[in-house]
This record gives sequence, structure tokens and C-alpha cells, in this order.
Amino acid sequence: MFLRVDKLQAELPAPKKADPNAGAALQELLGGKYGEMSTLGNYMFQSFNFRSKSKLRPFYSLVASITAEELGHVELVSNGVAMLNNGPDHDGDTEDGGDISGAPFEAMKDIRSAASFFSHAGGATPVNSNSMSWNADMVTTTGNVITDLLHNFHLECGARLHKLRVYETLSDPTGREVCGYLLVRGSVHAHAYALAIKQITGVDIEKMLPTPNINLSNIPECQKYLAEGSHRRLYTFSPADYREMAGIWGKGEQALPGDPPGELMVVEGMPEGGKIHQLTGVPSAFTPDYAPEEMFEIAEKLTKAAR
Repeated sequence: MFLRVDKLQAELPAPKKADPNAGAALQELLGGKYGEMSTLGNYMFQSFNFRSKSKLRPFYSLVASITAEELGHVELVSNGVAMLNNGPDHDGDTEDGGDISGAPFEAMKDIRSAASFFSHAGGATPVNSNSMSWNADMVTTTGNVITDLLHNFHLECGARLHKLRVYETLSDPTGREVCGYLLVRGSVHAHAYALAIKQITGVDIEKMLPTPNINLSNIPECQKYLAEGSHRRLYTFSPADYREMAGIWGKGEQALPGDPPGELMVVEGMPEGGKIHQLTGVPSAFTPDYAPEEMFEIAEKLTKAAR
């Protein structure tokens, strides 16, 4: 089962402006070939289908714990997309949508992913940067441990390439922060799968890292995560389970060359994380509705009653 916490895995800065085209670019990290929906789908179904779980516990624990982290990555990217579409933080819910006959959203017809407004009001969905749907054909779960781990290693290297290219297209701090955090955590996952393959086969596949061959030290948004040691941590995302992966991620294994040095460690639980930004309602776009005052009043009464 999964435990949900009402926080993001990382603190995202508010966007400087509404930029739906930047939001569309970030969608690639959600629903693209190497996006977070793909990493989540692969690891989740591999963990569900894992054979001989009790006998191969360190390898199962590794895939299972990274599954939980990837679910949080889907949440993080989705929030980043919605924030870029929404614009700067403010508490400006208006009383009603006013006169909509003057085409208040005329510019939306010209954005790259118009469906993000027409169908989703600026929200994120499992599509790529061209609004093409993510699909289950991107999930590989063979039942063969080495094949699945090797596929996962390839997936993380592809995702790193993905993130670097998207990063190069963005200037807003929200999108860049999403990329910076995920580049650090994706490097952790690639390293972890490489060490798991090494334990089984003896092949030093981690020597291929980083792929592409650019160090995280070149990316400003990665620096605080490197400084706090995020590149050396794997989280269990559980109060008691999945500790067995310490046999793979730990036991004297060190950070990758080019990253700040130190021993790899398993951390019980989850990262401290950051707040989830409030997306301001836009009544003229019927979010949460054209005239939401009564809805707000009902919700306030329910909240007070719950206390």
C-alpha cells in the first residue's frame, strides 16, 4: 500500500509569470518516452510482479522503494507544469467570472499545447510536450531480474538526457528547479540500478555514469541538493520496510566521481520536502467554477466541522 503526505518532495519557487509554453516543455518530463510516468509505470509493475520476493529481498526492496519515490516525482512535475500555466502566487480568487464575451483567453488558442487550457484549465496530464498521450507500451516488466534492472538503468540514463534538454529550454525558476532536483535523484536511481546489476553479474556498469557525460556540478539548480548529500541517499518511503536495499546501496559504496564524495546511505522514511503551492482559481475559466462563492462557504463550514 502507499502512504500519501501533503507535501512535494522538493520546494519549488513560484514562477515569475504565466508561461504555458514552458509548462508544455515540462510536460515532456511527465508523459514523454523517458518521463516520470514511464519510470513510475516500469518500477511499479516490476515491483508488483517481482518473483521470489523473499529470496531476492534486497533487489525487490530497491525497485519497490524507488517506485514510491517516482510517484512523488509525478506529483512534483505535475505541480511544476500547473504552476507555470497558472503564473505567480497570489490569493486573487475573484467573486465571479465577469463578462467573458471579450475573449479573455484569446492568447490560449496560440499556445503550443492548447488542450492544456481547453480541456484541463492549465493542469498537468500524462502527455508529452506535444500533447501526445503517455501509454502502457512504455512499461517493461519481463520477470527476469537482470533484464528489468538493465532496462531500468537505460531508462534512467534516457531520463537524464531528457531532463538536460528540457532544462536547456527553460529560464523560469520553477521549471529549472524541477529539472535540477530530478537530475540529482535520477542520478541516484541510475547508480542504484548499476550497483544492483554489479552485485548479480560482477559487471561494473556504474563506470558508464554519468550518461550523458556532464557533471551535476555544471548545473546551478543541483548544487543545494548535492551540498546536502541527496546524491548519496536512497529513501525507503516506508516506516519499517525496504531496509534490505542497504546491502546494495551502502556497505562502503561511494558517490560517483565528479559528485561531492561520501558513502552511500539508506534513509528510513522520506525527504523533508516542501509545500504544495495553491493554484489560484480563475472563475472566468470556470475553475473551480464561474461563481464559486457558495462553494467556498460550504467548504469553510465543512473544515470547521472537521476540527
